[in-house]
Amino acid sequence: MAGPGELLLRQPSEDTLTLVLSGRWNLGEALPSAEEVRQKVESAPQLRQIAFDTEKLSDWDTGLLTFLTRLRKLYAGSQIRLDSSGLPEGARQLLALAAAVPEEKGARKAEGKVSFLTLLGNETVGFFQSGGELLEFVGDATVAFWDLLRGKASYRRSDLWLIMEACGGQALPIVSLISFLVGLILAFVGAIQLEMFGAEIYVADLVGIAMVRLMAAIMTGIVMAGRTGGAFAAQLGTMQVNQEIDALKTLGISPMQFLVLPRMLALALMMPLLSLYANIMGILGGLVVAVSILDISFIEYYNETVKAVGMWNLWIGLFSSAVFGVIVALSGCMRGMQCGRSASAVGEAATSAVVTAIVGIIVATAIITLATNVLGI
Repeated sequence: MAGPGELLLRQPSEDTLTLVLSGRWNLGEALPSAEEVRQKVESAPQLRQIAFDTEKLSDWDTGLLTFLTRLRKLYAGSQIRLDSSGLPEGARQLLALAAAVPEEKGARKAEGKVSFLTLLGNETVGFFQSGGELLEFVGDATVAFWDLLRGKASYRRSDLWLIMEACGGQALPIVSLISFLVGLILAFVGAIQLEMFGAEIYVADLVGIAMVRLMAAIMTGIVMAGRTGGAFAAQLGTMQVNQEIDALKTLGISPMQFLVLPRMLALALMMPLLSLYANIMGILGGLVVAVSILDISFIEYYNETVKAVGMWNLWIGLFSSAVFGVIVALSGCMRGMQCGRSASAVGEAATSAVVTAIVGIIVATAIITLATNVLGI
C-alpha cells in the first residue's frame, strides 16, 4: 500500500522545474506545502516553467487540488507558467472548471475597522428607521382599534379571554412578590431617615403615595414586559417563522385585528387590575416594616395611609398602568411581527421586545410625571 503523499523537486533544465508527486495525496494526509516549491523557485531565477510528474501518484482527492490551487495563485501574473499536462485527467478538468468562473471582485466582505463616524451614521439611520416602523405599527393598531369600536374587527373572543387569563390571573404570584418586596424596601429606606426626626409615622405616607401613584404601576409594567411582552414576541415570531401570518394574509384576515388587537385589549384591561393588587401588596410590605421595626400599630398605619393617599394618586396610577399595558403589548407584538425567518430571530425578537417595552415604560413615566406636575395634580 502506498504511503502518504511525497514531493520531489527535479530540475532537468535551467528554465524548467519538475514536481514529482508520489503516494496518496488525500486531504486527511500530512501533505507537502507549496512553500518548498517557492523556495526552490526563488533560488533559481531563470525558471520559466513548472511541470508535473504523476506516474507514481497512487491516489488523490481535494488535497492535491488544494496544493495545485495554491501554486496557481502563487505564480498568477508572473513569468512562470504551470504545465499541467503531466497531471491526471480528472485533476486537469477540475482545475479548468475552477478557473473558468473567476471570483467576482468585491464578493467577499472587506475586513477592516469601521470608523466611529460610520458607526454613528449607521446607528442614526437605524434609529430613524425604527422610529418610522414604530409609528407605522402604532397607526395600524389605532386603525384596528377603531374597527373594533365600529364593530368591524375580526378576532376570536375566546382568544381574548385566554390572553386575559394568561396575563392576569397567572401573573399574580410574581406581581405579589415584587410589589411586596418593593413596599418593604421603600419602608426600610424611609424608616432610616424618618427615625432621625422622630417622624416614623410618615413611613405610611411614603409607601402609600409612592406605590399608589407610580411604583406599583411601574413595577407591574416591568414585570409584564419581561413575562408577557417577551411571550407575545416569541409567539408571533414563531408564527412568522412557520408562515402562519402569511397564511392569514392570504385568507384575507388582518393580522393586526386577529393577533395584535386581542393582546393589546387584554393587557390594557388587566394592567389596572394588577396595579390595584400591587398597591395592596406594596402597602402590606410597608405595614410589616412599620409594625415589626417602628412599633407603629396597624390602626395608626391604616389611618395615616388613608389620610395621605388621595383619589388623584389612585387615578394617576391606574391611568399609568393602562398606558404601560398598551406599551408592553405593542412592543411585544411589533417585534414579533418584525421577526426574521429563523429560530435565532425569535430569541432576538423576544429580547428586543422586553428592552423596547421597558424603555417605553420609562419614557411614558417621565411624560406622565411632567404632565401631572404642570397640571398640579
